[in-house]
Amino acid sequence: GGSYLVPNSTEIENLCKLRGVSYELIGSAEVAQIMTTIQNSNMDAVVLEKEPKIAVYVPPNAQPWDDAVTLVLTYAQIDYDTLWDSGVLAGKLEQYDWLHLHHEDFTGQYGKFYASYRNAAWYRNDVKTNEQLAAELGFSKVWQLKHAVAEKIREYVKNGGFMFAMCAATDTFDIALAAGDVDICDTVFDGDPPDPQAQQKLNYQRCFAFTDFNLITNPYEYEFSDIDASDYAKIRGPEEDYFTLFDFSAKYDPVPTMLTQCHTNVVNGFLGQTTSFHKDKVKKNVIILGESPQVEEVKYLHGNFGKGTFTFYGGHDPEDYQHRIGDPETVLDLHKNSPGYRLILNNILFPAAEKKKLKT
Repeated sequence: GGSYLVPNSTEIENLCKLRGVSYELIGSAEVAQIMTTIQNSNMDAVVLEKEPKIAVYVPPNAQPWDDAVTLVLTYAQIDYDTLWDSGVLAGKLEQYDWLHLHHEDFTGQYGKFYASYRNAAWYRNDVKTNEQLAAELGFSKVWQLKHAVAEKIREYVKNGGFMFAMCAATDTFDIALAAGDVDICDTVFDGDPPDPQAQQKLNYQRCFAFTDFNLITNPYEYEFSDIDASDYAKIRGPEEDYFTLFDFSAKYDPVPTMLTQCHTNVVNGFLGQTTSFHKDKVKKNVIILGESPQVEEVKYLHGNFGKGTFTFYGGHDPEDYQHRIGDPETVLDLHKNSPGYRLILNNILFPAAEKKKLKT
């Protein structure tokens, strides 16, 4: 599962005891033996030289559901800042090494919650908040603002940023990039119908991870495109929904190895607005980290863009199979060894890893 070698101090020992972390005191001879074992095995020693500065993209208006990443960052006592559209467009991403996106809808369709929640106070407030911000920032439509934010994040990654997205922030991000200045929103979202040629105008080359997908513009259908495999996961149910992690060469592929490092290679699945990705919609140059091979669904993927990288992880909460709006947040004290949450925390480590050419 992986370990850390750190200089011994009473402070670190006390911290491990306080947080329930297993540790062992070793001498120089044992360190030398460990290094020899690493050299002769499919392992590598990676120096973590820098504590990454973390930003979480989150709206200022409270949402009626929680964000698994902010939950686990808080639980692990890892510092992070929050920012939203105005901060992104103002160039504040340059101050951060690592950006997380969760259930944001970059298509401007408010999460496709219209059919079920259009009369709910939180939904109406969400629409109002986004429309006001779009107007303040000089956009006539919310989708134009969201597409502009997606482009700014794309630029951030191209210039060397690390992006980690979960749930609906995965597919809607790529959909927004592919659409560009094309209107893909139905009248209920922006006051006019979508471009009748929207599907034909998609530019898949702009996308990070997905290609050849088809839009779903019906506002009464809780889906953005045919990238997502949520319906198939629901049919399997929690007892049969799982994914497996791939093994990589630690010496040649340090980043994928760090991203998949876990105490088990079989992880329970979990639903979300976007649960997993149909494999035939994933670009060939993307590295698949975890998948449900029996059904051709990708759960966890990674890729390079420009000088930076992106990692997409389907689903909402690794320890709440079908997290619903209004449900209480997950109590992580009950899931201290969660493999699904561990994969999230893995993503904070790799900005410090030396990049090597992929050979596997």
